[in-house]
Amino acid sequence: MPAARPPSARPGADPGRRRFLGALSGLPLLATGGLAGCGEEEETRVDDGPIELSVFWWGGPKRAEATEQALGLYSQQNPRVRFRVTWQGLTGYYDRLATQAASGNVPDLFQIDDTVLTEYAQREIVLDLSRYVADNRLDLRGVPQSLARYGQVAERTMAVAAAQTTAALVYNRDLLRRLRMPEPRSGMPWREYVEWAGRVTGASGGRAAGTTDPSGDYRALWLWLRGQGAELYQGRQLGFGSAELLDWFEFWQVARSGRATPNAPLMEQADTGDLSHQLVVTGHGAASFAWAHQLPELQRQTGDELGLASFPGSTAAEWARASMYWAVFRGTRHPDVAVDVINFLTTNVAAGRILGIERGLNASLPVRQVVADGITDQVEKQVTALGTAVNDLLGPAPAPPPKGHAKVRTLLIDAAENVRSGRTGAHAAASRFMAQANAALAE
Repeated sequence: MPAARPPSARPGADPGRRRFLGALSGLPLLATGGLAGCGEEEETRVDDGPIELSVFWWGGPKRAEATEQALGLYSQQNPRVRFRVTWQGLTGYYDRLATQAASGNVPDLFQIDDTVLTEYAQREIVLDLSRYVADNRLDLRGVPQSLARYGQVAERTMAVAAAQTTAALVYNRDLLRRLRMPEPRSGMPWREYVEWAGRVTGASGGRAAGTTDPSGDYRALWLWLRGQGAELYQGRQLGFGSAELLDWFEFWQVARSGRATPNAPLMEQADTGDLSHQLVVTGHGAASFAWAHQLPELQRQTGDELGLASFPGSTAAEWARASMYWAVFRGTRHPDVAVDVINFLTTNVAAGRILGIERGLNASLPVRQVVADGITDQVEKQVTALGTAVNDLLGPAPAPPPKGHAKVRTLLIDAAENVRSGRTGAHAAASRFMAQANAALAE
């Protein structure tokens, strides 16, 4: 991953911005508290001169190239607006976002995900976009209702999906062909999926596990819970009890005893989230769990052909999920222009063609269809085909995760790794997780 472009200093931060920066001092993420001086009147100020917007996102070179081209197209159509862009990999992204703020360079427009959306909304870091949606200056009429809702906190639109994705099963087609094993089906019942994985491990002579061990994967747990009528969260609390988590841990203990999953050290590497360490590309497993839009990047990591299917369990447990969002800083000097840029990236067909599916399927269904019709790459076609196949089967969107979600994700990984390695029993790990996770959510 190339180093992020060094941000250039922005002269003369306004008073509201300076108050925001002062509140940031010493915090690992972003400020707690509101932005005095950034009221409704300031937000609606008319921009009548040259405008420069700072834009920040995470991703690789391909995402950077496409995003800059799309922003360049906006500037062609709006010559007085230009962009100063910064991008980097996800690792350290949120720390850098805070560092930019502390140096006086808060980005006007930036990319976030559902890990921090609620927290940033509650801290009044992101601009409330509701009034722009109400008068269609931010036109979400082509965005699926559940996808639009997944950008709302307390019924206010605080961010807009940059794209839609789905949790997916990525499997090694060539490996399964060599083993003369069938491919997994979309929506296989969980127990049937684990039985299939055990047969794959056996057919490989133990050289490759049939499936990853997702006991520490919050996506998998969330969908498992939704398949049983529960949720990962209920407001600012966990939406399930220790009994459900114990069932989850014990389910994967049985899978491990049946040799369906790999050993603990291999799973600890995969738990880092680094795509190059996913078992489906390292040769240590036939299937991994990932986001559907990550298939092209995973395919670039291996010479074997990869396939894509929906997660095990009912597809109705899934929802139209934002792969990531575009958000506007509440202290921006140019809120109307920043929102117009989001609207352009969401609804403009030419911009949609440039952006492709690198972040996932376009949030706007009309643009998504045009983009899909023009795709020729076979790997990208799999992504769009899965999105089309499941779109009408998805369930309602839950509220975005509450503040503390990032800590809960880490605690789940730690608990699962302790169980896998035998350092802790499943019952003790589940009880400890419940106590620590609820404490993290209460902070």
